[in-house]
Amino acid sequence: MLKPATRDALKTVSTPTLCTALFKRGLRNQFIQDVRPLNPGLPTMVGEAYTLRYIPAREDRNPISVFQNRAHPQRKAVEECPPGAVMVIDSRKDARAASAGSILVTRLMVRGVAGIVTDGGFRDSPEIARLAIPAYHNRPSAPTNLTLHEAIEIDGPIGCGDVAVFPGDVIVGDGEGVVVVPAGIADELAAEAVEMTAFEDFVTERVLDGRSILGLYPATDPATKPAFEAWRNEKGR
Repeated sequence: MLKPATRDALKTVSTPTLCTALFKRGLRNQFIQDVRPLNPGLPTMVGEAYTLRYIPAREDRNPISVFQNRAHPQRKAVEECPPGAVMVIDSRKDARAASAGSILVTRLMVRGVAGIVTDGGFRDSPEIARLAIPAYHNRPSAPTNLTLHEAIEIDGPIGCGDVAVFPGDVIVGDGEGVVVVPAGIADELAAEAVEMTAFEDFVTERVLDGRSILGLYPATDPATKPAFEAWRNEKGR
């Protein structure tokens, strides 16, 4: 279970900083490839992964009438994704058909879901971009998912943008993209990323003042760390 304090901390850090912290732990491939925010100006998205997996559609199984089934996995996922979670969709990195459209994403927003990510595409993307829910995809895609994808499994392990995603992993998305944080290290990673962000803000101020990065970033000059601590005391960081 994602702790409220961890969620709040992760909302204050960037995906690049998290990727560096993950790399320090040997995790090199946690940034979902080729997905972009429809509205980069929204606050940072943080939530536990709730997954939906697609497989290639077969014509005898995926006529338009399947949507009349209330237990259809795509519809079921939209109604059961927990508030505060992030729906992550494995669309096989194929955006030729939509993973979802504006009505389903609106339903997720109204239900309090924290965001939605697919390595495929969304239809009605201009409408989704105006919603107050973070949404990430590869590119716009008008055709219904049934023309290419079959929703087959809810809340199981998936691959999204070449990254393994397990239910309960912590998903963080900002204007840059989306990173997957293994659930077991989310608390410590959030704390470390907050510390890293404070140091990066200090460094940025010094660089804007004309300081060279040599000895500053990384902090190999013996004077850098005391200067950072003084800066933290001054800024209340």
